[in-house]
Amino acid sequence: MGSSDDGAALGVVKRTSVPIHDIGTAIYLSPDVFAWAAEWGWSNPFSFYFAGRGGMLGDVGADVVTSTFGWFEPNAVQAMYTEGVGVASASEGAARMAEAHSKWGRKHYADVEALEDIVAVTEELVDGLEGSAIPIFVGWRDAARCETPAGRAAQLMQILREWRGGLHLVATTAAGLSPLEAILTNEGVGQAKFFGWPEPFPDVAAIKAKHDDAEETTDRLCAASLAQALDAGKFASFEAGVQALRAATP
Repeated sequence: MGSSDDGAALGVVKRTSVPIHDIGTAIYLSPDVFAWAAEWGWSNPFSFYFAGRGGMLGDVGADVVTSTFGWFEPNAVQAMYTEGVGVASASEGAARMAEAHSKWGRKHYADVEALEDIVAVTEELVDGLEGSAIPIFVGWRDAARCETPAGRAAQLMQILREWRGGLHLVATTAAGLSPLEAILTNEGVGQAKFFGWPEPFPDVAAIKAKHDDAEETTDRLCAASLAQALDAGKFASFEAGVQALRAATP
């Protein structure tokens, strides 16, 4: 790929990263997924989140999940993951999580225009991306995918969310940020509390630039991988597909 393609890839990454993140968050925190989890035995939706998402790593311990998720307080992961895999095994939780995303997609994306084309270009990208150092992404990519375009579209967006999230963890670590510092220099105190970290919180004003560096590194890593995985002539189609799915996300 030439430099012009690399620059185009960076532009696609910058314009799609927030929509992809927002889609994944909407699915994970949706009343639909919470209700299905309860039907399957997870009365606590956050125990389902940790067991289902972390279960993509296989039957591992909570410390492995903590390491791979990156920014959650370790004791919170220990409690929620242990509760979650107490309902069913990690691999069963992962299968249910993939099913939940499929069901959510079938409910909300069935009427999206040109959905089969969106899925085709997104799947080509996902299957061609580099997976080094981002095991949760590879675990999600290896999971069974829905046969219907609507269900598969939701799953693919989640896989891309894990891709960028994994690379961002690589970048924050490379920038010298601890998990707590990475949260505080980005989304702040409210998110740190949501992720289970106890007060008091350190003042991170002096290291705020490290987060900016990490975001830049994340964009660059994503762009390099995207440029290798997808022909530049398909960038616009992929970007339009992401925007269409974001518009259809409640």
